[in-house]
Amino acid sequence: MAATTPRVLRLLALLQDRAYTGRELADRLDITERTVRNDIARLRELGYPVHAERGAIGGYRLGRGATMPPLLLDDEEAVAVALSIAVAHDGSLAVSDIGDQLTRALRKIEQILPKRLQRKVSALRDATEIGPATTGSREPDAPVAAGILTTLADAVRRTTAITVETSDGTTELEPYRLINWQRRWYLVAYSMRTHDWMALPAAGITRAETGARVFAQRALPHHDLVAFVMRHIASTGWRVRARVTVLEPAQTVIARINPAVGVVEPIDEHSCVLLTGADAMETIAIYLSMLMMDFRVDGPPELVAHLRTLARRYTESVGE
Repeated sequence: MAATTPRVLRLLALLQDRAYTGRELADRLDITERTVRNDIARLRELGYPVHAERGAIGGYRLGRGATMPPLLLDDEEAVAVALSIAVAHDGSLAVSDIGDQLTRALRKIEQILPKRLQRKVSALRDATEIGPATTGSREPDAPVAAGILTTLADAVRRTTAITVETSDGTTELEPYRLINWQRRWYLVAYSMRTHDWMALPAAGITRAETGARVFAQRALPHHDLVAFVMRHIASTGWRVRARVTVLEPAQTVIARINPAVGVVEPIDEHSCVLLTGADAMETIAIYLSMLMMDFRVDGPPELVAHLRTLARRYTESVGE
């Protein structure tokens, strides 16, 4: 029979998962039902609200208490909570006045994490930058497996080449940075297949394996890798895209828009080209009206139709 303290902790871990009958707990812990009742009493003395229900579907379960007792997390849960807090603390969670609470919570979790788990959390924090929170997307979330993220982060930390598998096939990459933006992850890497830089959506990676080759740092494609990813999203990452000539200097347009909204290329000192995109064509039409600048649509024709509809509505809204 297990010693009392480890046994009670195992009992708590079970109850945090789901409800169990006394017989089920006794079988799982290899103890008597009387010992189960005694251990339940110990948990209640420690502040855990263990409820007992009679009947065919009854049993023991954890309820809500008046205070916050300690929690038991397995390895994957502990890493997931620590990473979520770390990312929120770095600015992806748009809630004010919780910075101190996040710092305290993260410190407590990291203090008790085993070193092998601390390395996973630290590697991902150190390898990640957060994109701007001033633009939004109606696209659904693009979740990434925690195991893939930690593999990518470890490869970034150790400057080790990795092999990734996506819908385009298998590729060897030299990973440099992870960028988190609007609940999406991107890996900035140098592709050994195309011999070019890329901002790879991590959600598209189905397998990632760290290799043995340690690579020398290359000259980065941009001094700001967040800006590099934002330019990639603006030019290739949206569902629909458009090309617009804006009748203002490039620097004036750049100062007006968010980097993820579009890429600006100068034509001359009085005009520039804006390559932009969004989840829907009507969104681009609204963006352009918010520029407060004169422009000409170069394509696609569908955007012109949306702009004409907006123009009609604006005109009819003010009457004669």
